[in-house]
Amino acid sequence: MRVPCRSLYLRTLTAAVSVVALGGILVPSTASADILAVAQRQRAEKKIFTDSEIVEGFLKVAFGAEYHLAGRVDRIRKYDGPVRVFADGSRADRKAQLAKIVADIAARVQHLDIAMAGSLEDANVQVKLVRDRDLHRTITTFYGSDRAKEIRSSLDPQCLSGFRKNEKFEIEHSDVILTVDNGDFVFFDCAYEELLQSLGPINDTESVPWTVFNDNVSRGYFGVYDQYLLNLLYDPRIKPGMTVQEVKALLPDVLADVRAWVRKVNNLPQ
Repeated sequence: MRVPCRSLYLRTLTAAVSVVALGGILVPSTASADILAVAQRQRAEKKIFTDSEIVEGFLKVAFGAEYHLAGRVDRIRKYDGPVRVFADGSRADRKAQLAKIVADIAARVQHLDIAMAGSLEDANVQVKLVRDRDLHRTITTFYGSDRAKEIRSSLDPQCLSGFRKNEKFEIEHSDVILTVDNGDFVFFDCAYEELLQSLGPINDTESVPWTVFNDNVSRGYFGVYDQYLLNLLYDPRIKPGMTVQEVKALLPDVLADVRAWVRKVNNLPQ
C-alpha cells in the first residue's frame, strides 16, 4: 500500500506542515529490523553517492516546500538547540518503537541533540499517536476546522507533521500526528519521515530517487542518503536563515566532514 506524500507550508507565526505516508531508514539492527519489508529494502539500498547527487538532493529538500500557503521558503529552517520529543498516546508498544526511532536518528546525525522527553512541557516536538479513524479530528484540533478541511481536500494525509519557526527561521516547535493501527511498516515509515521532516527538510521532490522525501519512495528506516541530508542540515556551519548561495559556499567543506561521519556509522568503504 502506498499513500501519496505531500508537503504543505503555511504560516501561523511562521509554520510549516508536511504530509507523508511512507519513508525513512537504517542498517540492520535498527528499530524496525524485524519487519521483512524493511529488511528487503535495506538489502537493496544504494549507499554510494557522488558529491553532486548529495548536494542536489540537499538543496531541493532543505529549501522550498512542495505546497505552501504563506511564509518564505527560501531559507534554511532547522532547530538551533536540543530537540526533545514527547509521545502522546495510549499505545505503549508504539511509544517504545518511537523511542527507538528517535535514538536511531540521534545516533546517525552527528550534531543533532535529539532525545525523548518525559513530559509535554519538556518537549518541543509533540508526537500525537492516534487511531486512523481519529486522524482528521486530530488534525482539526491542531490546525482548526478551515485549515483541516483544506489539508484533507488537498492532501488526504495518512500522517502529518508541521513546525513553527521564528523570524530567524529557527524551528521552535513541531507537531507530528501518526496513526497506530495501520500496521508496523506504515508506522515506521511514517514515523521516520515525519520526524525527519519536522526537523526542517520539508520540501518533497520526485526528482531525487534515494530520499524518503519523495512520494514514490517507501522505506520504514533511516537510509544512508537521508543521513547525508540531515547531517548537512545540522552541521553547525549551516545556520537557520541562510540562503541557497550562502549554503553553496560552505557545502564542499561541510560535505567532506559529513562523508566521514556517515561512512563511519554505516561501515561504508572508503
